[in-house]
Amino acid sequence: MKMGTALLYDDEMTKYKLLWTDPVCKIEVPERLTVSHEALLKAGLADRCISVPVREATDADILLVHSEEYLEAVKKTPYMTLEDLMEFTLQYGDVYFHPNIYHCAKLAAGATLQLVDSVMTGKVRNGMALVRPPGHHSMRSAANGFCVFNNVAIAARYAKQKYGIKRVLIVDWDVHHGQGVQYCFEDDPSVLYFSWHRYEHQKFWPHLRDSDYDCVGKEKGAGFNVNVPWNKVGMKNSDYLSVFCHVLLPIAYEFSPDLVLVCAGFDSAIGDPEGKMCASPDVFAHLTHLLMNLAGGKLCAVLEGGYNLTSLHQSVCQTVQTLLGDPAPRPANLDGPCASALESLHCVRSAHRPYWSSDLLTSDVSTKGIELTAGGQEKQKAEEERSAESEEWSEPLKRAAPPVRTALVLPDGVVCPEGCTRFSSSADPSKVNKLSVFVFSQGCSDVSGFTQAVLGLVLPLGYEYDPSLVLLVRSPGSGLCDGAWQQLTGLLQGLAQGHTLVLMQEGEKECVGPTASSLLGVAAASLGRLGAPLQEDVEALEGLRSRLQADWKLLQTTGLPHLMWRDQLV
Repeated sequence: MKMGTALLYDDEMTKYKLLWTDPVCKIEVPERLTVSHEALLKAGLADRCISVPVREATDADILLVHSEEYLEAVKKTPYMTLEDLMEFTLQYGDVYFHPNIYHCAKLAAGATLQLVDSVMTGKVRNGMALVRPPGHHSMRSAANGFCVFNNVAIAARYAKQKYGIKRVLIVDWDVHHGQGVQYCFEDDPSVLYFSWHRYEHQKFWPHLRDSDYDCVGKEKGAGFNVNVPWNKVGMKNSDYLSVFCHVLLPIAYEFSPDLVLVCAGFDSAIGDPEGKMCASPDVFAHLTHLLMNLAGGKLCAVLEGGYNLTSLHQSVCQTVQTLLGDPAPRPANLDGPCASALESLHCVRSAHRPYWSSDLLTSDVSTKGIELTAGGQEKQKAEEERSAESEEWSEPLKRAAPPVRTALVLPDGVVCPEGCTRFSSSADPSKVNKLSVFVFSQGCSDVSGFTQAVLGLVLPLGYEYDPSLVLLVRSPGSGLCDGAWQQLTGLLQGLAQGHTLVLMQEGEKECVGPTASSLLGVAAASLGRLGAPLQEDVEALEGLRSRLQADWKLLQTTGLPHLMWRDQLV
């Protein structure tokens, strides 16, 4: 597989707009695409990507998800008068049509499929498609929420059909629930759909009961639909990273996808008029990094929402730069999840406990949490929205890739892997402000238990501690397989701006190649579908987490009253 990142963009997709007055739809504008692409050009990121041409999706592609009746209806829109378009639009919710939107919607779906082809054939490692109209709200026979064709849902079925893959993970970090994707796959165990979204106990669009945490899928698909409802505005970086570490990643590693598709909506970023969240653009660098070791690195990000043009283009740049392999920035403002986020986290973990054998909910046994924001607290809600809207943020710092990504100091007789620079002796050490060492004293032969410890303990501690250097030591006889070691090495490179020092002790020469590969940014091979960790490992992990979580907030996973009370005092 080549070490490249694809970028798909065609300004044809900017050639439609709202032709009448609609206060809801007026925010969906062509500039969403142009400012994102211009920012990538200005930052020099577009030139580093592999440009892949865009094609129109065929009828056969679209019919993988949508009904023939709906497709035929949309085909007529290029020939409609303005009055006809307005009338046609009325049968759907929060969407508009234009004589050119059918062409643009085919390009959006086709660009997504071109990206999938490029990744699945190994022409590139990963990529991003800047497309418009977005797709995750559109349903089998209905346009909805600015969406005409469901780009990512079509891509998932296309990839399964064309490449014979067995499992697809869809991660939807848009601030709105992608109900179209959920309805498409809610009874399908081959597609794991994860969505976090502004919900506010069903008071936020699309106002669906099906968007709540206990809607886990149907029949054979039960457990494969993961909804994380945000019941208040103002969610921050800590809330997002906490959900990744304690919900998404444990399930995703157990699921072991063959392909990761991201519904990359950036209305969940700070400053967005729809989301009213407070997560900074650089958090998307970390979210992207945390997904890049799944599926052997096969990751396709597809633009969905995002209506503050500044935070939108900043978030797009952070995502693409991470896909290119540049070190992630130091995470900002990690002060632990808020009480409302803890409540949602607790409820989601409880709802999915019956379906997954990871360490989810070893102690959280009930979904009867305290609903902190329910009950008509309209005044408090208005104050929270005003506070989120007034939140300011600075432009993300420039992320410069070092001239040499990976250097090795090797004894005589050990071949330097391709892509690395060999040092005969170590350079002057950089200043180390903080150092954190994690010791697995009982060995690491239980891959499931080790993986859960990394995701649920090491990563949250590392993010909250915010080290300047990550030191990894591998000792002989650890019992750790190369795949698990590569996963650990890859995941921890999201910390300390990628400043990672690995010490290999005598007897571990055969591990130099896999280690160097991970340090070079090559995604680790899949660990396969993980089984249940050993009970003794689960108990040890939970005991350690329980002892530490009073001081390390990113370890908290429950909305129990004493934790909520402590959170509110801080």
